[in-house]
Amino acid sequence: MTGPYLIGVDCGTQSAKVVVFDASGTPVARGQQVLRPMSRPRHGVAFHPDDDLWDAICTASQRAMSRFEDDPTEIAGVGICPIRCCKAFLKADGSLLEPVISWMDDRAYQPYVPDDADFAYATTTTGYIAHRFTGQFKDTAANNIRLQWPIDTDTWEWSDDPAPYAELGVRRDQLFELQMPGDVIGPLTAAAAAATGLPEGVPVVATANDKAVEMLGAGSLGERTALVSLGTYIAAMVHGHENHRDPVSFWTNFASIPHRYLYESNGVRRGMWTLTWFLDLLGDEVAERAVSLGLSREQYIEQEAAMVPAGSEGLMTVLDWLATTDKPFRKGMMLGFDARHTRGHVYRSILEAIALTMKFHVDAMCAELGITLEEIVVSGGGSNSLLFMQIFADVFGIPASRSVEAGGASLGSAVCAAAAVGVHPDIETAAQRMAQRRETFAPDASNGVVYARMAETVYHDIRNHTDALFERAYPIFH
Repeated sequence: MTGPYLIGVDCGTQSAKVVVFDASGTPVARGQQVLRPMSRPRHGVAFHPDDDLWDAICTASQRAMSRFEDDPTEIAGVGICPIRCCKAFLKADGSLLEPVISWMDDRAYQPYVPDDADFAYATTTTGYIAHRFTGQFKDTAANNIRLQWPIDTDTWEWSDDPAPYAELGVRRDQLFELQMPGDVIGPLTAAAAAATGLPEGVPVVATANDKAVEMLGAGSLGERTALVSLGTYIAAMVHGHENHRDPVSFWTNFASIPHRYLYESNGVRRGMWTLTWFLDLLGDEVAERAVSLGLSREQYIEQEAAMVPAGSEGLMTVLDWLATTDKPFRKGMMLGFDARHTRGHVYRSILEAIALTMKFHVDAMCAELGITLEEIVVSGGGSNSLLFMQIFADVFGIPASRSVEAGGASLGSAVCAAAAVGVHPDIETAAQRMAQRRETFAPDASNGVVYARMAETVYHDIRNHTDALFERAYPIFH
């Protein structure tokens, strides 16, 4: 191995990943740590217990560095990308005043600040983790969304209008200094080096929100290619240059390239989490059987699901395992069971529900933007599934691609770091040189016909018939 090396830090809702890449984007060492279960003391409240995000990053980093066989001084930069839409409230020294509020917590979108004399700063997870790495009170502008923070989306700076500060209940002096993606935040402190195993003094680099960074890591920079990001929250995105202020079928977010934008469709809350939920229900026997065959639980059940025809013989899943705040009565459901159905049918039905739901949202976004997609790129752990990739191609009716090697937010973070420290001249060049080659799945036309009929005649009409029932049940069971 030869340097320089770049490190990408990716901390999502379920786990932290730290990957060491060479300058071509090839991963040379990895570490991962599963996060602790979310604390949910009451309805509408969800937070990461204690200091779990930082602790998980430290453990994942130590594991990656224990597998890194070259000289640590060859590490040129570290890009950081924790989960978006969360809020961290800090004391004056930058330590947590209370645990980090999850994006699944209603308070993350309300004018909530702690009623505590020690409250000094409000920031995103990127701001908090940047402080843990560097001791600086700096954050990337590209992880501050207008719904939660008083940011000017034209200038990428804090707003000069006092109204959003009053609306959100926060003062300008309680916010971090903003930076652009690809800016150096500062050098890694001695304390952070001891905690993570990374070399003291290495430049730590700002990135963007995790979905934008994931898109960068997938090498998806075109305006007719959508990235479908498979995470706890599943979304689809395309790049653009215009700051659409009031779209109907998508959100305008910041991209990982300064002064570019990312158009993000509506998505699926607890998307990949639903698969984990189902596998957990199958219990230890399935997990142990999978291990005995040298397979993961997903691979083991996928063998059964792959034998199920498109449409799961009428078994349909609606993915409301976490209802939206405007329709809190909604619940997840599976309907259409008969004697043919097995656990393979259930598993495939969840995969199909994710693809069908995302196709519906992406179509609405593209219609409003006036574009026709040429390809989708799928990222996240679910893209490792051959069956899932084929279902996406069949549902969307266009080629579906995935990165062959490690991509996603960890690679996107490393891309930003490579540009910041001069390994590559700019973010676009770094993405072109570091994004891994793709494997492409062509759509099966016969399966596509099944999915199109299913979507047009049944699937997207289900909620119209069940909402009233769930709304009546809500006062009883919520």
